Amino acid sequence: MKKISVVFITILVVGSVLFGAAAQEKQNVITVGATPEPHAVFLNLIAPQLAEQGITLVVKEFTDYVTPNEALESGQLDANFFQHIPYLESFNKEKGFHLANAGGIHIEPIALYAKKVATLADLKQGATIAIPNDPTNEGRALLLLQSAGLIKLKDNVGLEATPFDIVDNKLNIKFREIEAASLPRVLTDVDAAVINGNYAIPAGLKANQDGLVVEGADSPYVNVVAVKQGREQDPNIAALVKALQSKTIKDYVAEHYPNGEVVVVF
Repeated sequence: MKKISVVFITILVVGSVLFGAAAQEKQNVITVGATPEPHAVFLNLIAPQLAEQGITLVVKEFTDYVTPNEALESGQLDANFFQHIPYLESFNKEKGFHLANAGGIHIEPIALYAKKVATLADLKQGATIAIPNDPTNEGRALLLLQSAGLIKLKDNVGLEATPFDIVDNKLNIKFREIEAASLPRVLTDVDAAVINGNYAIPAGLKANQDGLVVEGADSPYVNVVAVKQGREQDPNIAALVKALQSKTIKDYVAEHYPNGEVVVVF
């Protein structure tokens, strides 16, 4: 009986050690959702840095703006990296979500692109411009067009602006509200389109080279690492943000985005 007891105790001890090791290993895996470029590219670049700290980074790519926030809210992701602060705040308000900003990384200036015209002056009466159909980005696009003098919006409408808030439209521009990810694909079907940086870049569009109008470098739309509220100071999340705010990312941006498609904020 004593031998059996010793064996049983040994099994319990070994089992506890193995379980503890498995739990620790699970704690050191962080799953982050991201749109492909530049977000997922950045994450894959800093994965080795995190591995040196004993943190395994799993990157899951998404091609829309809604699913990665739903996955973060439901706990399928530890963080996501694709959105700017106004979009995050708008999403929380609209959906009743509890997402928080864990750290700002970069700005992707939104820009007006065209295949059919070479300058703003070439836009004719009744021109069609495609804009993102999601909250905040639609308003952001309209504010960009207002800054170019193409339209005028109601006073103080801000990011909540929609085409219904236009009070002056001298060219009688028609607007097509389209999912942001699809905007590069419809560029040849419209006179121009306002496209977010993370969709313009994979399509080969360069803001300061191809954009008819480009958002200023002082844009408040900083792309952030988002987490569930309460996890902002989680050690693994802090390590993730620190790695994204490192020289590795700064050097990559300087080399691969020399035309202002991406601007770091750290």
